[in-house]
Amino acid sequence: MRRKYNDLLAKRAGMLTEAEGLLKAGKREDYRSKMTEIENLNTEITEVKTLIDEQDRQFMQKQETPGEARDKALERAEILRKGGEVKFSANEVRKAITLATTTLAEPTGVGRDIRGGDAPISAIIDQVQVVNLSGMGEYQEPYVITELDAKVGTVASTAGKARTASTDPTFGVAQIKPYDMSVTSFVDRNIGNLTPADYYAKIFGMALRAMRRKASELIVNGDGETSHVFYGMKNAKNKAGANIFASVDVGAVDVNLLDTLYFAYGADTELGGSARLLLTKADLKAIGALRGTNEKRRLFTIEPDMANPNIGVIRDGGVVIPYTLCPDLTSLSGSTASASAAIQTMIYGNPLNYELGLFSDFIVRVDESYKAQERLLTILGDVMIGGNLVVDKGAVVATLPKSGG
Repeated sequence: MRRKYNDLLAKRAGMLTEAEGLLKAGKREDYRSKMTEIENLNTEITEVKTLIDEQDRQFMQKQETPGEARDKALERAEILRKGGEVKFSANEVRKAITLATTTLAEPTGVGRDIRGGDAPISAIIDQVQVVNLSGMGEYQEPYVITELDAKVGTVASTAGKARTASTDPTFGVAQIKPYDMSVTSFVDRNIGNLTPADYYAKIFGMALRAMRRKASELIVNGDGETSHVFYGMKNAKNKAGANIFASVDVGAVDVNLLDTLYFAYGADTELGGSARLLLTKADLKAIGALRGTNEKRRLFTIEPDMANPNIGVIRDGGVVIPYTLCPDLTSLSGSTASASAAIQTMIYGNPLNYELGLFSDFIVRVDESYKAQERLLTILGDVMIGGNLVVDKGAVVATLPKSGG
């Protein structure tokens, strides 16, 4: 069904291209006929997608018994011990990548655990959509840019006359392409003295944390390629090369900043729902340091989530703005306008407007030869992953404009 779904999406993308050509050629009747075909195809796509989502939901809810989980861990641990590869399916990774590794069974033996490596990871990885795209070379997500408009007129002026044509809707296609991600880490071989299950859990946990950390960075910033493959919220583009994100100019962390972002997001008829502010810890501190005219009363109240201080809310009078700390963003509070380029800083929007796609299984193996003299084990992991915004203006990027322009 997933392959059929992918074929239907490709067919729709081709039909949209045909429709665009007909419109440009002035063949309006053929254009409308083609759009009717696309609408019918959309119904079929929705039905197939609903079935796939239900299949995925049932798969994700399927729970192994403790005995089954233990047996699988022991089996995988022995494979790792013997220098073999362990493959985690895209669905397994999809489930695990949005869970903190503290949910894994970690070693508890006194004096035998390997301490450290517990630096917090941005919660943005838990807030975006994670989809299984295994077996696909690319994923295209069509989305609406502008909708139809209705024309009006008096009965007397329109009677017996052809009605004025509505402005046609426009569509975009967000591409999600596979991007190679690898894990290479060295650990003391004494990790092998742990029980087999703990050995497996520790290595899988370390590899997964590295993957979560890099994915969190890519989600906001995208890749560093000249021609982007993995799009972040700050540089998301559609197939035609147009920006999917929106920008709003800001000058500094001041009393107007949150209002500027809050009202820049969403359409003219609504305040965008389910949005949150992505920012650095330095910028959150700068917001909290803003004072009123008496220089004592804080303008904004910051309330971290006690269960996860990586997230929380900022209260601005009657407005409550959820936030997520993202250390890979550029701090507005520490930026100075440059004459060469604008500076992108914090982001405001609904994280669910972003899709993170898993194009392959996640393969982990342990090599004992490369750092044998140092008595180190090499942990190697590989996966293909991609991402992009899939909603027009699904994120607003706070941008410090160039100086002098």
